Amino acid sequence: MFVHASIRTSNLDRSIDFYSRFLGLKLLNKVEIKQNNADIAFLQDPKGEGCKLELTFFHNQKKFLQSDYEERLFDHLGFEVADMNKIITVLRKENVTITDEPFRLSSNTTIAFIEDPDGTLIELIERN
Repeated sequence: MFVHASIRTSNLDRSIDFYSRFLGLKLLNKVEIKQNNADIAFLQDPKGEGCKLELTFFHNQKKFLQSDYEERLFDHLGFEVADMNKIITVLRKENVTITDEPFRLSSNTTIAFIEDPDGTLIELIERN
């Protein structure tokens, strides 16, 4: 069973706010891990469905750079959204980077791509 995916963040509270406010995730818990000088937070859909997202902040990490698009090892996270136009309008007003404007992938699926505050690519998926 797939349990969670973890991504690094340069600011744990900012990332918790981003994923909660824009993508509807609920903070489950925050944990300090003294052994590796890190803090982590787990978030999940409010209904407890789907896998969890773990945000990891390493206190000693000095550089925090995303590779150029073609050189990334980790590609993206995917989130289903109810209303693509509504969320894109909100994200645009909040100056969230939209890397790919919404487009039809199939007759019943529209997708778009955005970046979180640290440049992690996120696919938004609307199914109708």
